This record gives sequence, structure tokens and C-alpha cells, in this order.
Amino acid sequence: MKFGQFELQLLSDGFFRLDGGAMFGVVPRVLWQKKFQPDERNRIRLALNSLLILDGKQAVLVETGIGDKMTVKQVDIYGIEHTTTLPVSLRTHGLGSDDIDMVVDTHLHFDHCGWNTRRASDGSLAPTFPRAHYYVQAGELEHARQPTERDRASFLPENFEPMQATNQWIALTGDREIIPGVELVRVPGHTRDMQCVRVRSQGRTAFFFADMVPTTAHLPVAWIMGYDLYPLKTLEQKKRWIPQAVREEWLCFFVHDPTVPAAYLRQKGDEVIAEPAPEFAPASVS
Repeated sequence: MKFGQFELQLLSDGFFRLDGGAMFGVVPRVLWQKKFQPDERNRIRLALNSLLILDGKQAVLVETGIGDKMTVKQVDIYGIEHTTTLPVSLRTHGLGSDDIDMVVDTHLHFDHCGWNTRRASDGSLAPTFPRAHYYVQAGELEHARQPTERDRASFLPENFEPMQATNQWIALTGDREIIPGVELVRVPGHTRDMQCVRVRSQGRTAFFFADMVPTTAHLPVAWIMGYDLYPLKTLEQKKRWIPQAVREEWLCFFVHDPTVPAAYLRQKGDEVIAEPAPEFAPASVS
């Protein structure tokens, strides 16, 4: 869709599944299952949405999905469904891996940066986007390399180490405008150094919430994932960003929502509700 000076497109890497209880933390199952029906393994089906930002000169890719390097066991554990893949999704918009100028990693959990790299036929690893700079917070990259016992399984070195050898990392220490109108903002909570993406043009704002608000079901400020390392920071950030998105009528993107990938937020009594953006119905996520 046209968004001021930009073209915004939602891309997909398919779907996967995570434990419903972990996705909703202290929220009781009797409440969250009204939003997501779990399977027999208590997993809920989640989307792998990415955002493509075009300004006529440069192509910015926000998030790279789960990728194709998972083992057979991991594919089963996470219920990965590649109904499409990120490279296929890019091709539907006439773009190949050489056309991407910037990749934004909101953080380095495996379901957000899987297509950062790909494996060649000889088994070697290389960046999927050879011309791109990859943007991440320096603290996130540092933590990914030295994770704790609590979150070690979330970080796969094959998704982030190859860019070190090719000198493609841009490691930030705080907020940064990477092209005019596209700003990366540090939003601690899910991890210490996660970042979100704000796009501003001609009086309009779009915001990629990443794992601060992974689905529209997480709009209530207290509905916070069990995966979050700093849940009170997440609470603080949600209380900052969600009201602003309501007031200023931002177009909001949700990385894991399988039915409402993009929406405008509206205040309805004591609740904030998501009004789906018609330009980004799930069927249009290619």
C-alpha cells in the first residue's frame, strides 16, 4: 500500500506454533483460549509476518521469519508450516535477495531472523541478502552470543554469526533513523535491547510492534508473554506506545498475528481494540 512517500508491503514466512501458556504468561488459559484455540500439545498457531518498506531508492526488510535451517525435530516441535517462504514472498513483489539494502532485526530470537542466512549445497552458511546492512542493537547481539540458561534455546548462532565475517552488521546503541522517515527505537522488555520500527511520512505513522505486542490479543497492557525477560519493562513500554498509537491513529503491524497482521487501534471504553487494516487482510500477506 502507498503510505506517504513509502510503499509498505507485508510479507510472510508461513506459520509456526508455540506453547499457549508461554505466549500469555500469567494470563489464565480460560481467558487466552478465547483468543487462540490450542492444539493437543497446548500450542497455538502464530504467523511469521515481515514488513517491506520501499522509498523508490532503497528497500528495507523488517524481520526475516524462521528460515529453512531448522532440523526435522525442530520443525515438529514448533509446528512449522511453510505455506510460503520469505524469499517466495519477496518474489511476488518483484524482488530478490540482491535487491534488499537494509535488514532490520528487531531482536535475534530464531523466529525473527531465520532468513538472515541460508545454507549452501555444500553446507556452508552465508548471508541471504549479500548487499544489505543488517541493523540490530549492539546489546542484543552481545546477549545472543552469551545468552543465559533461561533463553539459550532462542538464539541460533547460524542466524547471526555469518554477518560478522562479511562485515554486514550495523550494531546500534539506541534509537536511529536509518533512512529519512524510518526510525528504529529501542524498546526493552521482551529482551533488554529489542527494537521496534516507526515509519513517518506526510503526517502519518506506522509502527511495527515486534514482540512488545506480538498479536492483537496482547493489546491489554497486562497480557505479557512468559518469554519476556523484563516483563515490567514490557508493561512500561506498552503503556507508553499503545496510547500514542490510539491518539495518533497509527497503522500498527503485529508480527505473529495470524488473522489481523495490521490494524488501527481504537479506544472502546476501558479497552483498546484492533480495527483491521483492510489493505492488509491475511489473504494479502504474500
